[in-house]
Amino acid sequence: MENIIGKDKYIMYRGKPLVREGQQIYYGSMDDKYVLFLGIMSTKKMGDQDVPDQVLIQIQSTEDKKVVKFGMKNGLYEAFEYGLIWLDTELKKA
Repeated sequence: MENIIGKDKYIMYRGKPLVREGQQIYYGSMDDKYVLFLGIMSTKKMGDQDVPDQVLIQIQSTEDKKVVKFGMKNGLYEAFEYGLIWLDTELKKA
């Protein structure tokens, strides 16, 4: 996955990398057992901007990319908030 900031730096949020490539967003460290994946499934127009509408949420294992939890939310903000909670919960179990 290509870095969006520079050769060796990613956008960091709460101490973990946040990487977007097209309609896919990954959040988390590959050193952890799980990462958050957000897939923008559809967009809608707000003024002259296309904004995420339906967003797929997945918690994926970093070992084998197995999906351990998934769901769908309206809007990127809501999807990211739910995803953060799910990720924190899974990482605490690990």
